[in-house]
Amino acid sequence: MPRLPSFDPAERLGVPRESLPRHVAIIMDGNGRWAQRRRRARIWGHRAGVSSVRAVAVECARLGIERLTLYAFSQDNWKRPPREVAILWKLLRRFLVAERAEIMDNDIRFQAVGRLEGLPGFVRREIDETSRESARNRGMVLCLALNYGGRAEIVDAARSLAESVRRGEMEPADIDEAALARRLYAPGAPDPDLLVRTAGEMRVSNFLLWQISYAEFHVTPVCWPDFREADLHAALRDYAGRQRKFGALPAETRTA
Repeated sequence: MPRLPSFDPAERLGVPRESLPRHVAIIMDGNGRWAQRRRRARIWGHRAGVSSVRAVAVECARLGIERLTLYAFSQDNWKRPPREVAILWKLLRRFLVAERAEIMDNDIRFQAVGRLEGLPGFVRREIDETSRESARNRGMVLCLALNYGGRAEIVDAARSLAESVRRGEMEPADIDEAALARRLYAPGAPDPDLLVRTAGEMRVSNFLLWQISYAEFHVTPVCWPDFREADLHAALRDYAGRQRKFGALPAETRTA
């Protein structure tokens, strides 16, 4: 398959490229509700959601988004019925194999973050293979958060800093925000500019707690299996209309 063309955001969205976020993070919610409304088993929603992952990832890549992080499996998801969890891992493996060519055709770099050592071996192998094959691509980074928890990520970073202090590689006084950020699962990645949550829930669910400090939130009632390019465009237009202040006052309201 030839590489798919990129799009000019100004033509496609009416939004100039400089008004788009560098990093979009999405909490993909509502798969189970989507299926239950159709009187189907929850797993049907997860299967349908794979199409949304494909559509959104390709569209973000075409629009020039630098990084897309998808909350695919939280640490708390292990509490779900074992059969559902097992099917989720099989779906992920199938996605990684089936979409590898699409990832390469769109110049996407694939990454995964979380406590990956806790994943089933057959999933880890496909993650490693897709990461390896796409490592030299120069386009958007598609990052899946797997066996992920925001608090766990901060704990792991703090533990890494403590080990460095214990080994005499740094002093406690050397620990600052930048030092901790370098120990996160994806050091060097830009913080999310836009956090999207589907299915209407108003919570962050332990996702990228350190990184979303100044992210703009966009919540949509659309369940993830129905989320497509038009819904992504709505979120991007909403973001483009925001004035980001990062705790400061807008220039036009400042007083001497």
